[in-house]
Amino acid sequence: MPRYHELLASLRSAFPQPVSDPVHDGYVVFSILRALDQVDALKSQAPVLGEAVEPDYERAREFRLDEVGRPLEAVIPKLVRTLQGMFIWGHPRSQINVVPNPTIASIIGYLLPLIYNPNLVSEESSRLFAEAEVRVAAMLADLVSYEPEKARGLFTFGGTGTFLYGVKVGLEKACPGAGRSGLREDAVIIASDQSHYGCWTVASWLGIGQDNVLRVPTNLDNSIDLEALEALLGDSIRSGRKIAAIVATMGSTDAFGIDDLQAIIAIRDRLAAEFKLSYRPHVHADAVIGWAWSVFNDYSFLDNSLGFRGRTVRALAAAHHRMQHLKLADSVGVDFHKTGYVPYISSLVLFANGEDLGLIARQRNSMPYLFQSGDHHPGMVTLETSRAAGGVMAAMANLLLLGKEGYRALLGHAVEMAEVLREGIESHPNLTVLNGDNVGPVTLFRAYPDHVNTFTVKDRERTDSTMRDELRAYNDYNRRIFQRVQTEALSGQGVVLSLTDCYRHTDYGEPMVALKSYVLSPFTDDGRMQSMIQHVLAARSEAMKGNAAGGGWMSA
Repeated sequence: MPRYHELLASLRSAFPQPVSDPVHDGYVVFSILRALDQVDALKSQAPVLGEAVEPDYERAREFRLDEVGRPLEAVIPKLVRTLQGMFIWGHPRSQINVVPNPTIASIIGYLLPLIYNPNLVSEESSRLFAEAEVRVAAMLADLVSYEPEKARGLFTFGGTGTFLYGVKVGLEKACPGAGRSGLREDAVIIASDQSHYGCWTVASWLGIGQDNVLRVPTNLDNSIDLEALEALLGDSIRSGRKIAAIVATMGSTDAFGIDDLQAIIAIRDRLAAEFKLSYRPHVHADAVIGWAWSVFNDYSFLDNSLGFRGRTVRALAAAHHRMQHLKLADSVGVDFHKTGYVPYISSLVLFANGEDLGLIARQRNSMPYLFQSGDHHPGMVTLETSRAAGGVMAAMANLLLLGKEGYRALLGHAVEMAEVLREGIESHPNLTVLNGDNVGPVTLFRAYPDHVNTFTVKDRERTDSTMRDELRAYNDYNRRIFQRVQTEALSGQGVVLSLTDCYRHTDYGEPMVALKSYVLSPFTDDGRMQSMIQHVLAARSEAMKGNAAGGGWMSA
């Protein structure tokens, strides 16, 4: 028997069997459970798995492929090792950025297509997984109050992908034929100075150019300045530039700033009529975080049947006041892997009018080896030829598992815990909340040395250029506090927080550093929030000692 036949016979056992084999099926399940058991052994009361192990990139570059493979039992521990030091997003002491812990249903949803490997390029390679994508898009279209019969949606490679699709369609509206003949006119993307940096990414990849991303100033609540938007939009049209897209930020990453989408649409429509434009500038709602608040569209805040606290109801209602207008946008970006509690990656871009996707469609005869059967062929439109179904199934799993009420409870709890944290911060004389008007689950705050008036310092830092040196010193001070908190967390103690190097710029152009708590874990409670404050204060005390040794602080 040839040697490769022997190898092949052995290798077949490394695959799930295509025909039912109870013994081998049990082996597959047992192998998965063995891996999960080894992961479970890494858990403790700490917000990280196992012990913190620093990545060794130099050693990693020395690895080479072995001549002979290893048995599965030897591979599993190598795989599990990569989880050492990984943050546990769902831990009650984890408040880092905007990463949720996935539900069991969403994990199973992600796992099933991994086994059978569908490709959403077409129904012939994905069958009912293709139908699932349409179902989820219809559910979300209805949730944001689009007309489900007209709306269409596609899952893509992340929030930046949703952005890319929205702007690409807008570019084709403004500059017809750009996809075929190339971009031959000046086009711009207009967004707020608090919008996601994906604006620059998309502008670069579409050939619009990063310099043609026009940033509009924002108000103190991080929403776009409408007067400045109208002026910039009008100037761009007068100068002959085409508007590829106007971006409405519906829940910014750092401060949960929410633009007034209804007013943005009104400005767009008024100027399009005034200048008699041959196209209507495309408005893309970057709601990858804020979309989930649509579950409150039919919730009575007055009755408050879920019993949220007063401050929580007020915050939820304030967010909903603007999120309810998502239906006015031409396209909406949705990240289930943010406020949807599913694994990475699960991103959906929705179009109010599905016919818009025809603007970016390819000819069927350009892909002769595809689309030999069936009628549903998203690959004629999508940037990707290969699209996995894990994100679709994870999203569908949670939509079925949680329903509107479940999402309301999770989001309400996250906002309630953020309100508890803000109350605690505001009660301490050495801490101050920066995004006090925030109505979401993220809290940005700064710590200051003794004898600093935290009631006035943040406004002085923001507006008074003579505070430049103090601002920089306090930026460094907060960075040191973050490092101490982070080091403590990695050692298995304390809390896991985030840091942003630029919550927003001052009036004189300096970045303002902020400590950042993003609450999404359903396991967080009041006591954990108070504990977080105590850990920050302890790190602040250590930072004070270090400063005293270095020569003291400037007064502010």
